[in-house]
Amino acid sequence: MTDIIGGFAQALRLILSGDPGLWQIIFLSLRVSGIALLLSSLLGVPFGAAVGLWRVPGQRLITLILYTGMGLPPVVVGLFVYILLSRSGPLGALGWLFTPKAMIVAQAIISLPLVAGLTMSAVQSVDPALRLQLRSLGATSRQEALAVLAEARIGVTTAIIAAFGSIISEVGAVMLVGGNIEGKTRVLTTAIVLETRQGEFAPAIALGIILLGLAFLANAALIRLQGK
Repeated sequence: MTDIIGGFAQALRLILSGDPGLWQIIFLSLRVSGIALLLSSLLGVPFGAAVGLWRVPGQRLITLILYTGMGLPPVVVGLFVYILLSRSGPLGALGWLFTPKAMIVAQAIISLPLVAGLTMSAVQSVDPALRLQLRSLGATSRQEALAVLAEARIGVTTAIIAAFGSIISEVGAVMLVGGNIEGKTRVLTTAIVLETRQGEFAPAIALGIILLGLAFLANAALIRLQGK
């Protein structure tokens, strides 16, 4: 209980003190997860909507792959990305291993199936009568897709929120491909692991509180955007 109270007090002190090391970790966490979420949303929302709207060859297999990807262990993704970006890997020449770019790739792969799969489910839950009405009014395929997406906006927003929550709190993959290097690839989750291993529970709790606060604010912003 003392550690928890101390963690809250230290979290407040860390935030108010303007510690540059802390803000660097916070900004890197938001940058990595934000870019990964943007990439997965730009790819996942259209793909999930397409699978949900139209019958395509191998649709059952695609759906199975999406649902499997939604439960894919992050550490497996981290291992896969590590092998790809290692010196002997096919993308080793990029030199991305142990950089924020590798972390972004890993988080984008983790979040993509979530965005696509939940978007597909949201689109499929829209009343089919809406599509029939749109067609009777002469809507094009693009207009039909946009109208259905607008109707399914709550489900799509939920997909993006769920994806953000999964990657902002992820630790295994980013530690594998990022290395938890101070000043370069250390994010909130890996910093929490480091402090806990060193027996510094109050700073770990403080960082955890900050992480929860950031997740809360980001989700609140997404929900506000959904309302607009």
